[in-house]
Amino acid sequence: MPREKSPVPAFPPVEPVERRAWYALAIFGVALAVRLVHVWQIRRSPFFALLMGDSRGYDEWARRIAAGDWLGTEVFYQAPLYPYLLGVIYRVAGRHLLLVRIVQAIIGSASCALLATAAARLFSRRAIGITAGLMLALYAPAIFFDGLLQKSVLDVFFVCLALWLISTTINAEPAEPTGEKASSLRVQRVPRSTSWLLLGLAMGGLALTRENALVFIVVILAWIVVNVEGRTSKAERLRRAALFLAGLALVLVPVAARNAYVGGGFYVTTSQFGPNFYIGNNPNADGTYQSLRFGRGAPEYERQDATDLAERALGRPLTPAEVSGYWTDKALAFVTANPGKWLALTGRKIALLWNATEMLDTESEEAYAEWSLPLRAGGLIGHFGILVPLAVFGVIVTWPLRSRLWILYLMTAAYAASVVMFYVFARYRYPLVPLLILFAASGLVEARGYVAQAFRPAGAGPLRHAAVRPSWAMAVAAAAIFCNWPLLSKTLMRAVTETNLGVALQAEGRLDEATAHYQRAIALAPDYAPAYNNLGTSLRAEGKIAEAVKTYQQALQLRGEYPDAQYNLANALIDAGKPAEAAGHFRIALQTIPGSVDVHNNLGIALIGEGRPDEAMAEFNQALQVDPSSVQAHRNLAEALGAAHRYDEAIHEYRAAVQLNPANAATRYDFGSMLVEMDRLDEAIAEFRAALQADPKMVAAHNNLGIALASLGRMDEAIAEFREALALQPDFEDAKRNLAVALQVRRR
Repeated sequence: MPREKSPVPAFPPVEPVERRAWYALAIFGVALAVRLVHVWQIRRSPFFALLMGDSRGYDEWARRIAAGDWLGTEVFYQAPLYPYLLGVIYRVAGRHLLLVRIVQAIIGSASCALLATAAARLFSRRAIGITAGLMLALYAPAIFFDGLLQKSVLDVFFVCLALWLISTTINAEPAEPTGEKASSLRVQRVPRSTSWLLLGLAMGGLALTRENALVFIVVILAWIVVNVEGRTSKAERLRRAALFLAGLALVLVPVAARNAYVGGGFYVTTSQFGPNFYIGNNPNADGTYQSLRFGRGAPEYERQDATDLAERALGRPLTPAEVSGYWTDKALAFVTANPGKWLALTGRKIALLWNATEMLDTESEEAYAEWSLPLRAGGLIGHFGILVPLAVFGVIVTWPLRSRLWILYLMTAAYAASVVMFYVFARYRYPLVPLLILFAASGLVEARGYVAQAFRPAGAGPLRHAAVRPSWAMAVAAAAIFCNWPLLSKTLMRAVTETNLGVALQAEGRLDEATAHYQRAIALAPDYAPAYNNLGTSLRAEGKIAEAVKTYQQALQLRGEYPDAQYNLANALIDAGKPAEAAGHFRIALQTIPGSVDVHNNLGIALIGEGRPDEAMAEFNQALQVDPSSVQAHRNLAEALGAAHRYDEAIHEYRAAVQLNPANAATRYDFGSMLVEMDRLDEAIAEFRAALQADPKMVAAHNNLGIALASLGRMDEAIAEFREALALQPDFEDAKRNLAVALQVRRR
């Protein structure tokens, strides 16, 4: 007896979709209410006004734009659209972070409404549209990202806008039934030319917020040209492609032209492909972000380190394209030399991409959830561990509609591959969420029917759904296990957030608060070395040198190859009067960062403290070879030469430092002090006056100027300078003695 073929899942008959999308407005209202509650609750958190990481970088960039620097001077290293949006808001309404978050709440809510409408059109089911919109409205990471000063809010907005535009161009036709009844249910969508142009504009906007989203452009072009259903003429397909590319060009060509103007090369959006590709594909990569130099993940270091390390390796200045090419070549060399290791790394990145835990960048969702009820409540089910299995089930039950949904499959796969190509961040994978929600909403809506069918009385009429196969349940269960497998520590992410918060507080001089957050980070993750390193910098700034030394040593016990901790420990040892120990740690730091001007400079200072001036001068010269424009290196070398009585060479170095920065009061003061020793008093007086012009409250400069004037017999002027020094610092004993002597001489 022939075996009966098991039925494929039959998506139920479509229902007409009303033109009035009242439900989209309702979803917009729900999403906005939730986001405003979130913003209101986090306003008292330390994260609200204290910006960290990329948020701080975008804020500073936006301030420059608002101040009139619309063009900039360098090729874009980070995607530019979001900081320009911030800049416009700052220019129009001033820098109000609450207003920015309200604007973003509106944008995020509009994304929910767009997704709801797109889902209803794509699946011809209003219930699926409502479910999809509500899922995004209440999805915890969406609420979190919409409240950050981050570009993620624009990422998802443009994805949802693109899905909405795509839905307007598809004939929403059912796979079943066929014949006259199917025709009566057909919802015709006659695409207008503007839809294709707008789709190009949307993809251009997305490319200026999320660079790897350029893969969507290839997918959409393939969708337009291939035309699987074969209902459109070749000429019409080419016209649509041309309109799409025209919209894309309207956005990207001006950016490419601007980059060419300021950087002398061709860059469609940004120049950071190579460094990002290497970060995700190198012998030490683990699938997440790791800065090129350990402990220097802040945005102000990313471009600097990528350029410095590449230029040092190649021994010449490089253009942004050459820097990117250098890191790309290094990554490809790793891939080709270690295919097995690279495949294992890629497998880990795939697992991280679909994992339930949100891999933080600078701020974790868990840290914000302490202040926000919507995040705490939404986070219980609003994560990839729930979303992905539901989406898998949704793909199964909507499989009969695959002929018009294949664009969604391809967009999901292409974007997922583009993230795995680099490394995994929560915000990098976030644009996948609207695509997954489309299918997850379908799965949720149809699940009710399958459950009802399981309890359906015998003989109750024809089946609406195919029987649930064991293979479907196994696929969904496998997805659930895979996505919820523990890979990342949420506690560590909270510790990283606390550390970053401490860094931001320390930058504002709020040392006590910074120290408290570093200590909280250590309590959360006792093996997190950067928290110890940063705690050491805070303790040292407070003058607690012994505690700082101990804390740096703890950081190095956890991670011995931590160059910044070696450097910081060495500086603390100089403060503690231990130059020999300091020199050893500076040399260890130089093994990792051999071209650091600061390390060479400070090693020279340690050698001076050891009484080894010749070696110190060699280090200062090495610093100048790395950076001939280093004022500090010229000044240190001049001081060492002066101490060795090599005055002509010292004068040359001081003049070089003064020429580089004429307003550096410390350099002028040191130069003047050496000229006093040489009895070149008129020149010394000129340098002291220049120092005081730069810093009128420099007590030592007033005192030494008085000494030089008194040495020339200009007692009245000298007395005035000694008195000025004492007015600024009444307990300055040297100025008291000098004033007494000057007054006595004048009386005589």
